[in-house]
Amino acid sequence: MEKQIVVSGIRSTGYLHLGNYFGAIQNYIKMQEEYNCYFFVADYHSLTTHPDPKELRPSVFRVLSENIASGLDPEKVALYAQSDVPEIPELYLMLNMLAYKGELEKVPTFKDKVRQHPDNVNAGLLTYPVLMAADILIHRAVKVPVGKDQEQHLEMARNFAQRFNSRYGEFFPEPQVFRFSDETVKIMSLDGNGKMSKSENINATIFLSDDDDTIRKKIMKAKTDSGPTEHNSVMPDYIQNLFVLMNAVSAPGITDTYRSAFNGCNIRYGDMKKQLAEDMVAFVGPIREKAAELYKDEDTLRKILKDGAEKARASSSVTIREARKLMGINY
Repeated sequence: MEKQIVVSGIRSTGYLHLGNYFGAIQNYIKMQEEYNCYFFVADYHSLTTHPDPKELRPSVFRVLSENIASGLDPEKVALYAQSDVPEIPELYLMLNMLAYKGELEKVPTFKDKVRQHPDNVNAGLLTYPVLMAADILIHRAVKVPVGKDQEQHLEMARNFAQRFNSRYGEFFPEPQVFRFSDETVKIMSLDGNGKMSKSENINATIFLSDDDDTIRKKIMKAKTDSGPTEHNSVMPDYIQNLFVLMNAVSAPGITDTYRSAFNGCNIRYGDMKKQLAEDMVAFVGPIREKAAELYKDEDTLRKILKDGAEKARASSSVTIREARKLMGINY
């Protein structure tokens, strides 16, 4: 039986953190065993914010290194840079003819960007959902793992697929939101304010590149309180987050010990955070070291991107050829 196609993008900027690992990468690792996966580094998307050209390549290589060090296998998936597949911008152009200014201006993420950066309202920002649709439809993917904030973009991708099919003939499948499992771990910021972020409070975010001492310091500064005063109290979300982290990185049974202490009103958060810090150091350390080693090997990273682009182009060239035929662009 032929494997279903899954497509997902990886941001090309910033350092990966625990929220990225448990929210996305962990599921990518599972998907690569069961699906035909195309994972791309979204370097074209990053151009809407005009990154420094000197920093773009190092960022792409770093993100690539950290994903591979976390368990993504280039032998099992197509792992490529968006800009290495010219069929993507060609389909982007085609789909732009089926997208309308009014609907693009109503996208919440676009309106947010306009408010945040009123001097940088460029066409690429407006048509971001169209490029995202091209990323997906170029492989005729049926499943796309996205967060809640991207679900409207995926709905628009379905709309563009429907419009193409209605105008030129049935061709594109309508991609659906993909949840690999209901067990996705949501990681909060250590200061208790929202989720871990690359840009908000970096001192409350555990990055996969953090050294041992930095991890220890961040964990020890994590928000706690004076402890429960009644047995079996409901945990505040910032305390629950410590247990979520411990459950993710500590040996089986350790979380239960501290949970029992919490329920019995005799928990010592200092001891818990020391345990969590050492377990986190043991978890992050191997990923950090493997990523750092791979990052220094640019020849290997270039080969991975080249091989991934070849896999991606084998799929995307078929899509473009058939789309051109249907549109009459085949002289």
